[in-house]
Amino acid sequence: MTFIAATAVEANALRLEMPASRVVQTGIALEHIRDGLGDIVISCGLAGALRDDLPTGTLLIPREVRRPDGRLLQCDAELVGALAQRARSLQLEPVFEPLLTASEIVRGTERQRWAAQGYAGVDMETGRITAARIAAVRVVLDTPQHEISADWRTPILAMLKPWNWPQAVWLGREAPKAAALAARVAAGLQE
Repeated sequence: MTFIAATAVEANALRLEMPASRVVQTGIALEHIRDGLGDIVISCGLAGALRDDLPTGTLLIPREVRRPDGRLLQCDAELVGALAQRARSLQLEPVFEPLLTASEIVRGTERQRWAAQGYAGVDMETGRITAARIAAVRVVLDTPQHEISADWRTPILAMLKPWNWPQAVWLGREAPKAAALAARVAAGLQE
């Protein structure tokens, strides 16, 4: 079983929670992946909410993911069930609605468009995975009410722009909490 995370914040949270597990830091949109990830892959980390009723900290365990090419990925039912059981043991009720995997940060009217089609959240990795069994555990970071700049697609460049600095403070506070929650839920698959 391989646990993937796009960023160091997400990957470090997984390694802290599950030191003996295989954790791969993939880069945003799997940009650092050159080899296969194995037969069972769990995508962990942060997501953007597409709906107004999903605040920062909402747990997403989708049953279905829309790939960037429009095809639908059915998440492994057994893995989804195990993740949901772990979430409930932590007193959390997950959202199971579909996840969208996008090529860029989704903002503004694009959020509304995808929400109207039934998608709860968006990431940039899960729908790009190729494996026999796939599941995702994502925690909402940005929301329609609290959007992040599209500049964060490349964090080092985003930090060079002073108008992103207030968001950097917020991200520095909220992203580690959200990543830690995703890792706590994912750890249930190792018990």
